[in-house]
Amino acid sequence: MSLLAISGLETFYGASQALFGVDLDVAEGEVVALMGRNGMGKTTTIRSVLGLTPARAGTIRFGGADIRGLKPHRVARLGLGLVPEGRRCFPNLTVAENLLAAARPGRWTLAGVEALFPRLAERRGQMARTLSGGEQQMLAIGRALMTNPRLVILDEATEGLAPVIRTGIWAVIRTLKAEGQSILIVDKTLAELLPSADRCFVLEKGRTVWSGRPEALTPDLQDRYLGV
Repeated sequence: MSLLAISGLETFYGASQALFGVDLDVAEGEVVALMGRNGMGKTTTIRSVLGLTPARAGTIRFGGADIRGLKPHRVARLGLGLVPEGRRCFPNLTVAENLLAAARPGRWTLAGVEALFPRLAERRGQMARTLSGGEQQMLAIGRALMTNPRLVILDEATEGLAPVIRTGIWAVIRTLKAEGQSILIVDKTLAELLPSADRCFVLEKGRTVWSGRPEALTPDLQDRYLGV
């Protein structure tokens, strides 16, 4: 049984329809890439799963339970951890306070996150607003892990980061994968994304138009669905 299963998802912003039938699933311990050009519905799909932009049709099941229509805080408590686009750390809290504010019992503790991201340990007492973009992304990932989620959702995990920081973030994602963490990830850096994913789903104009193993996403398909 899939950990997350989405079928026929339709979502609107007011009278404007954004999703027209998204199908997607993530198994336990699997890394799934959600792909597509800008504006094709990736972030809206994530927002629909989390209850931030409620879907009007379709099914969203997590751990076998129907979660469509649940409030975001109830969805989070079921075990979905979000690393949002733009990071959105609490700027006036320290690194440690950002992490502890999200803490729930489980494998991930402050010490564990600091071991995964040693730079956060070095900046434990520093205000989040004073961190670099890469450090804020580390903090956003650490904060999601502190909720001890069954599924981590990363929206544009490496966008706008320096190459050396991107390399470090992808190394962490591979570490989490090796430890069996279920991950749904949106990112545009195919050279790093495809080797890290077990399966891929491609959206076009709010619909799932392709799914399969990364090695089956040929250059022709990449150009058709992901090219500029």
